[in-house]
Amino acid sequence: MPLRLQLLTVAVVIAIPLSGWFPSLAAEQASDIPAWLKTHVGTGDGQIAPVVLQRARALYQRKIREGAIDNPCYFSMDATRPSTSRGGGPGRRFYIICEADQSFRAISSGYGNGRKLQRANFSNGWECAKNFSNAEGSKLSTGGAYVTAETRTSFKGYHRHSGKKTPFLRTFLLFDGEGDTANARERDIGGHQAVFLKWQCRFKNPESPHADEEGYVPYGKLVNYTGGRSNGCTTWSPSDSEQILAMVQDNPTTLYIYPESGDIDAVATAVKGGESLSRAGLYWNATCLRAIGSPKFWPKETLQPLIDEWRDSLAPGPFKPLPICQ
Repeated sequence: MPLRLQLLTVAVVIAIPLSGWFPSLAAEQASDIPAWLKTHVGTGDGQIAPVVLQRARALYQRKIREGAIDNPCYFSMDATRPSTSRGGGPGRRFYIICEADQSFRAISSGYGNGRKLQRANFSNGWECAKNFSNAEGSKLSTGGAYVTAETRTSFKGYHRHSGKKTPFLRTFLLFDGEGDTANARERDIGGHQAVFLKWQCRFKNPESPHADEEGYVPYGKLVNYTGGRSNGCTTWSPSDSEQILAMVQDNPTTLYIYPESGDIDAVATAVKGGESLSRAGLYWNATCLRAIGSPKFWPKETLQPLIDEWRDSLAPGPFKPLPICQ
């Protein structure tokens, strides 16, 4: 049996929900979940799908046994869910689970927006993710296992806050991955607040530690894209980001993101064959599946050459400095 088909077969088995084909295994997994946590399991708003929780707990427990982490909390994300809830607010698809103090929170998070190239369109809409990849430069999300790592804080520019020009510093939480996610550092994949500074001009501020050789610093407007798309990173609201960063500072934990490549291939095959996902033991958010039709995973071996070719075709333009602020 070809390796790809073997992986696909394994993925189908792993993706079976608690009420799936193997009652004894499902019952064992269900009984292992604390009663208080079971109340948060499901496919409704603010709930975590059974397969997502099972894998997130399995990853966390494995890393605990290995001695890689000892954080009392762990994270998970369901990238198949929509960006907007039925109530109109940001869709909740990122989970903060602390079993020691019986705490569960569902919050918003962004997913990769992808790119639209001449030879391949792997862009995602605002509401639902259709395309996934682990190719560097794809700007897409990759499901699988991660462990949080160190943080890096970088200066993005100045913006107006409380009537004053204030520096905007954004902290980036790095992820270490394995398997499909092993190149997370190469791709600069991690987590940060869903805010960026849209540069507009530059002003003279030679006393600033961030000034360039001529004494100028960039100035712009903060743009908040909470719950929307990102460049492939996991993004949270400013307040949620602050909480998450505090939880993992010098205390790493696990993050499991669903779906993995095998899940995506299996769902795409089932959709093509007109097969019911629940009957096949597979999971995808129903609202987003209707919106995207069928998901697609772009392996880096397929997509990377197209991205590199596109990059090589870009002619360098003349350098244009930001205008001086008026």
